[in-house]
Amino acid sequence: MAFDIDMIRRVYAQFGEKVDQTRQFLNRPLTLTEKILYAHLSGEWPHQPFERGKSYVNFAPDRVAMQDATAQMALLQFMQAGRDKAAVPSTVHCDHLIQAKEGATVDLKNALNSSKEVFDFLASVSNKYGIGFWKPGAGIIHQVVLENYAFPGGMMIGTDSHTVNAGGLGMVAIGVGGADAVDVMAGMPWELKFPKLIGVKLTGQLNGWTSSKDVILKVAGILTVKGGTGAILEYFGEGARNLSATGKGTICNMGAEIGATTSTFGYDETMAEYLIGTDRKEVAELADGIKEHLTGDAEVYAQPEKYFDQVIEINLSELEPHINGPFTPDRATPLSQFAEEVKKNNWPKELEVGLIGSCTNSSYEDISRAASIARQAVDKKLKAKSEFTITPGSEQVRFTVDRDGFLNDFDKIGGVVLANACGPCIGQWARHTTDPNRRNSIITSFNRNFAKRNDGNPNTHAFVASPEVVTAFAIAGDLTFNPMTDTLINEEGQAVKLDEPQGLQMPPKGFAVEDAGYQAPAKDGSQVEVLVDPKSERLQLLEPFEPWNGENLTGLKLLIKAKGKCTTDHISMAGPWLRFRGHIDNISNNMLTGAINYFNDASDKVKNQLTGEYDSVPQVQRTYKAAGVGSVVVGDHNYGEGSSREHAAMEPRHLGVKVVLVKSFARIHETNLKKQGMLGLTFENEADYDLIQEDDTLNLIDLADFAPDRPITVELEHANGTKDTFKTLHTYNEQQIEWFKAGSALNLIKLENAR
Repeated sequence: MAFDIDMIRRVYAQFGEKVDQTRQFLNRPLTLTEKILYAHLSGEWPHQPFERGKSYVNFAPDRVAMQDATAQMALLQFMQAGRDKAAVPSTVHCDHLIQAKEGATVDLKNALNSSKEVFDFLASVSNKYGIGFWKPGAGIIHQVVLENYAFPGGMMIGTDSHTVNAGGLGMVAIGVGGADAVDVMAGMPWELKFPKLIGVKLTGQLNGWTSSKDVILKVAGILTVKGGTGAILEYFGEGARNLSATGKGTICNMGAEIGATTSTFGYDETMAEYLIGTDRKEVAELADGIKEHLTGDAEVYAQPEKYFDQVIEINLSELEPHINGPFTPDRATPLSQFAEEVKKNNWPKELEVGLIGSCTNSSYEDISRAASIARQAVDKKLKAKSEFTITPGSEQVRFTVDRDGFLNDFDKIGGVVLANACGPCIGQWARHTTDPNRRNSIITSFNRNFAKRNDGNPNTHAFVASPEVVTAFAIAGDLTFNPMTDTLINEEGQAVKLDEPQGLQMPPKGFAVEDAGYQAPAKDGSQVEVLVDPKSERLQLLEPFEPWNGENLTGLKLLIKAKGKCTTDHISMAGPWLRFRGHIDNISNNMLTGAINYFNDASDKVKNQLTGEYDSVPQVQRTYKAAGVGSVVVGDHNYGEGSSREHAAMEPRHLGVKVVLVKSFARIHETNLKKQGMLGLTFENEADYDLIQEDDTLNLIDLADFAPDRPITVELEHANGTKDTFKTLHTYNEQQIEWFKAGSALNLIKLENAR
């Protein structure tokens, strides 16, 4: 069934005209990205073309998607917006709050019990405000969106950084914080800095052990975790057309790991096939009617250097399987060189767990290729030497691959099927271990592998590869094994070699499912009660943040000077903390507990300047808040990379941090800070980071003149009585400064809706 088909018809009815208008306006051929962005402008047509990487632009996305961990805070905010119903089609997906431990059935049952009040809240608030609700067990948000909602040429935002997965069906789909989602659901424009464009030309065709996952693993190695920041990657070429729609989704999904705003592909036959195969023939027919507009112009792809800010070319026929990691998703090693890297770096060579699935790699094609390796293992009398888990991306995928015998193939080598949920990918993993801190290695087909990401152990060396390569490694139990060239000794003492994986892009018998897990909202939600217990430890209604008083910020104490990588996992950990995602005060007890203090190389241990003693970061900040003292967080490069979780911005705001001052920000986190009325600044001169001392007091001496493009001066008062001053930069425009003045973007929305 095609959801929201009338909305899609409206988008397509105007799309060609808007593309023609854009082509005349820019007076040149267009990339696909430009077609989609200009077709989704909000408000009046611009007077002049937008400047990539500089112009702030208002857009009108077609839809919003939220996962259960971020939806709690987003919908608690939306309840304050003064609307009866979401202004655009919106959905909630319960995928984050299911911990992987025993297996699908037991784990889902436990989650339904332990998180009942959260699921009840999300179901009731969705029912009231016209939001589609996908129940626990229905699947991971991004796979469910690809199967049901994504459509070529559309624009959507989602409260998860891997929303970009929908680029596999030709969308511009962007991960945002909950406050951005609230804007769109409240009928407001959504603001984004007009992105730069990176073209990725794919030639040739994948073969053998190489898969779509290896394309993005290679790109991550080229661009690094911040090389795509502020840019949209547009894939094109003969090689792109040869990839399945779900393979395209895999590539787009992991684009979040290079900081990209999103990634996308032009509409082609594989997308049409996938739409038809997932019961959306009408969408495919509509897309076919304007297909010339749903890809970049031929002139662009013939001379990409003229139209993209950067061009990368990859020959798929020559591409080798890659393994990325450990500890970062951009350390890319070709499979042929990996064993040597393991030995050279003294990484633990014994593989303890192999994990396949997740939102990145749980398509029918992925599972069928991995299952072909498992089936070979049985035939060749091999079993997995490592623990081996399988996470289906949706109930539709799970039901279909079970019907077709693939789950049985995994079972025969000792594989355990987990719930259709995020699980180990986001730290929701009760790992079977006797020593939670020892050095060890795991390999996954997930997307992100920062330290402590999967199991909370900083010594877990997590590597990322395709599902078929992960399966082969799990069978071998050894990271120095190369499935393309090496043999294994089977139960009969014979040396056997694994053959190349085989798979199918689509199920020959079609997809099937008995209960997909969808709950439609009430047509009239006016009488629906939203369920929030005032005594709850997990849900808390929000109070508006205080507006700015218009004066300089002075007497601010340094809370922490974070050293090195500081992701949203360092700022607001996931795992067991997911239970408090709807309770701002309780979850604030994890604020910056993973960040490394520059002055002692320790985590969660900072100096309280009021007492002279060391304590946890949240406790010191609560002491400052109680004393009416503001504070500053100082950070390094790409501060806030990783997940889109806005809690990483809301927690410091709630506890009284006034300023976050860093060398550079990750895009989503910087926006989240702005939305919550926080001041996010960057050093004009990065060397000024070194001036900041542990006992410093900071003053913003010209904030009263806050204006776009005007630097802000910071004065440091050192404990020895000396002072330093330096300039800081910001990217606030007029609208964002109004958010700051009002105390948050939501405060401004409430004011406007009240008029």
